Amino acid sequence: MIEVENLTKDYGTVVAVKDLSFRVGKGEVVGFLGPNGAGKSTTLRILAGFLGSTQGRITVNGFDIEQRPIEARSSIGYMPEASPLYPEMRVREYLGFRAQLKKVPRAKRADSVGRAMRQAAVTEMADTLILHLSKGYRQRVGLADALVAGPPLLILDEPTAGLDPNQIREVRSLIRDLGKDHTILLSTHILSEVESTCDRAIVIDRGRLVAEGAIEQLRAQRHSNVVRIVVRDAAAVADAALEQVEGVDDIDEAEGRDSEDGQRVLLITLKDGAVHGDVIQAAVSALEAAGVGVREAAPEKATLEDVFAQLTRAEEHEG
Repeated sequence: MIEVENLTKDYGTVVAVKDLSFRVGKGEVVGFLGPNGAGKSTTLRILAGFLGSTQGRITVNGFDIEQRPIEARSSIGYMPEASPLYPEMRVREYLGFRAQLKKVPRAKRADSVGRAMRQAAVTEMADTLILHLSKGYRQRVGLADALVAGPPLLILDEPTAGLDPNQIREVRSLIRDLGKDHTILLSTHILSEVESTCDRAIVIDRGRLVAEGAIEQLRAQRHSNVVRIVVRDAAAVADAALEQVEGVDDIDEAEGRDSEDGQRVLLITLKDGAVHGDVIQAAVSALEAAGVGVREAAPEKATLEDVFAQLTRAEEHEG
């Protein structure tokens, strides 16, 4: 659905995107991740045809975006971070206007507007002035705008920016539903958003690709800085033994996991630079020497936040 090859955007004083390549397949919901200033919005504006590139090649739905821009753009529903709505227009009126601009045939326009309002859950606000809508409903109208021409591909730039927790949950639910029938490229720096809505993630930093793959694959590539150790230790002897292990920075007990036989679950935070295997080996030896039974010792599964932090930190060190 989207193929990006060696994309670069050079503003002269700043290179916002540098030799970036990735693909998004039909039917995928892909998170486009990166810290603020990583080049996410620049990349999406180029994909949507609102900004030219310095070099590189992009195809959308089989159309080269430079050679056949009209066909490529007609395949895309683009929702920018701040949707440029007209506050003096009513929701239905605004979406009808946008459908006209997007060349939806007159005979199909009313049905297209109605469908987009249902998909974005703004039907009950159809005759309300946009001026009077909450931030959450304005985001939904922006989403309806992206949907009104029935594109197979949605590009959403920070769709939950500025929303309260309830509104965020509602928009995420809408995105999950839309993912059943659309290909979606979702830009965000909110990691929980990617975990709850996306099949796969692309991570960029300073305009360059640093990782991509399924969420579970990205987690598997990185360890968290926490080791989980399960011990039989009703008297808390383990804590004193582990405090002497080199590489251990902090020890916490996982709440709510104690069992009747004195089993405890300890979460050990490693110091920067400590190697998981070395710390685990030293910890098990120390515990056994103290007479503590060890049931399990393994690195905690990395969260997407752990992966993101490690990837972007690695980029800073390389730079």
